[in-house]
Amino acid sequence: MSSRPAEPRSIASQLVFRFAPAAALLLCCGLAILYWIVLRHEFEEDRLVLEDKLFAIGADLRSAGGPALLRDELKTLRRGERAAYWVRVIDPEGKAVAETPGMNRWLPAELFAAQPGTEPVDYRTGGKLFSLLSAVEATNGRRYLIQIAQDRSEDEEFMMEFGFLVVGVLAAGIIASAIIAVTVTKHGLRPLSAMTHSLRRMGPNHLHERVPPTEWPAELQPVAVAFDEMLDRLEDSFTRLSQFSADIAHELRTPLANIRGEAEVALARPRAPNEYEAVIESSISECARLSGIIDNLLFLARAEAAESKVQLSLFDGRAAIEKIAAYNESIAEERRLTITCHGKGEVYADPVLFGRAVSNLVDNAVRFTPDGGAIAISLLIEPNESAIVVEDTGCGVAENHLPRLFDRFYRIDESRSSEGTGLGLALVKSIAELHGGSVSVQSDLGKGTRVTLHFPG
Repeated sequence: MSSRPAEPRSIASQLVFRFAPAAALLLCCGLAILYWIVLRHEFEEDRLVLEDKLFAIGADLRSAGGPALLRDELKTLRRGERAAYWVRVIDPEGKAVAETPGMNRWLPAELFAAQPGTEPVDYRTGGKLFSLLSAVEATNGRRYLIQIAQDRSEDEEFMMEFGFLVVGVLAAGIIASAIIAVTVTKHGLRPLSAMTHSLRRMGPNHLHERVPPTEWPAELQPVAVAFDEMLDRLEDSFTRLSQFSADIAHELRTPLANIRGEAEVALARPRAPNEYEAVIESSISECARLSGIIDNLLFLARAEAAESKVQLSLFDGRAAIEKIAAYNESIAEERRLTITCHGKGEVYADPVLFGRAVSNLVDNAVRFTPDGGAIAISLLIEPNESAIVVEDTGCGVAENHLPRLFDRFYRIDESRSSEGTGLGLALVKSIAELHGGSVSVQSDLGKGTRVTLHFPG
């Protein structure tokens, strides 16, 4: 049992799922850097304050009162208030000569580093956080060990509160970025919805309408231009299809009307056998014309659907065009036309289709060249291409007719002459395209027409 392929995600969802995480990542990085800067600043500030406190205690020790003065100051600061700093001064004999009252209960002397350092050390006890720092101060020939601690419990509480604030701002920022992403995406894709609404109106009766590219954002203008170009092609194809359907109806109706009219006339009254034979012969001729039209239409349909099989081979091109010229020799002699062949070489193409295309070109030239004119069939062989040129001295074709000369059932004569079916040049174009080639035409009124059939290889 085959699993159903996953449906593609919408552009809006893809934009939201890309923008929101990116914004959240940037916000997270920014807030993390801010938190680190604040934490670092707080630590540096506490370290500087401790160093200042050490310097002040050292100055007191060097003063006239010495340790006794410092001991009195510590007792005075302690009265009725919570100590922000805890100070202990130890003499060379290891006795505390000055100490903040109660310090020994929280911070015994053994907690401090044996060797004085320049960086505070954190210590937690009784739910409080302390920064410990010690230093040696020499005065009056004696070396005193100063131990100082800073109560950083309030700083820790502040940093925790600040951390919660950062997390809250981050969460709010993520939600806000998602909402902004959805809003901006919907607003940005609004022109696409408007374009979709405009395109849904398109139908057989609205193919003339276009999507003005200047009304859309720059990103959608190429889409609008491409769609307008597609509508141009569709409108042209629809118009040609409608004309083609009318032409088919006309071409098939004429021989059928001839057959029916002759049959009705023949049945209007009793006639001689030879008259019935004439009617039957005329009907057979009209049926042959119908069969030719149907065969040509089937060939064109198969060629457009890429169903025709092209049997490519290398053959003598000069022999092929001479055979075609010989086939038209009787008509040429009757009308005093001169058909000449030029060039030689081998052509890589389907021999049957090649003969059919060149025959149609020669037949067309014979039909529109006046008596006493000339037709030249030339074979040009080049390294990457073979070209067959059919040139006549006929009446020529006006320039306004050249773009539609290879359309089906297109005739220059507005009266729609019964000669031909108007499919010959369309067949030539289809055969050239089946080979991957092309056909071109040049014509001058009153001087003649030159048609070139190109085969690759």
